[in-house]
Amino acid sequence: MTLVFATHNANKLKEIQALMPKDIQLKSLTDIGCTEEIIEDADTIEGNALIKARYVKETYGYNCFGDDTGLEVEALNGEPGVYSARYAGEHKNASDNTIKLLNNLKDKENRNARFKTVIALCLDEDELVFEGICMGLITAEVSGAGGFGYDPVFMPEGYDLTFAEMPLSEKNKISHRGLATKKLLEYLQN
Repeated sequence: MTLVFATHNANKLKEIQALMPKDIQLKSLTDIGCTEEIIEDADTIEGNALIKARYVKETYGYNCFGDDTGLEVEALNGEPGVYSARYAGEHKNASDNTIKLLNNLKDKENRNARFKTVIALCLDEDELVFEGICMGLITAEVSGAGGFGYDPVFMPEGYDLTFAEMPLSEKNKISHRGLATKKLLEYLQN
């Protein structure tokens, strides 16, 4: 089976490829010649995932899945949420987003947070949605060189390492994206 993952993000692609069985050939937007930016303007994480998957299915004709992820911080009333990638502005800079997050949490004792990923699958005539949630907290400072986005400040529940300090194989077992992908794969293999 060939599936397109609606992303140009090499880090996301690497994480998902590590989870895919050999009988699923995964292609990125670059692989199918999609160079345009798919505008994610929905009010929800689920809506943005659906926008990407539908766009590829309708424009290129491929079975496709798209994902969107949000970091939801309790003390910030769920911010940055659906705006996680552009929290510090439309330039979508991960370092700037992390700095803004840490500044906004500077005087807060409650650092509880959750990462939420929604994967939307457009397969033949069907549309399905799979969700993964990872509970944790935001650390006081950046720690670790791996991962991407908010990984250097997100410590999953039950661990004393941030996602950025974990090997990818460990992160994939517990992460929001890993959990959503497992649900996607269970569906595809049944």
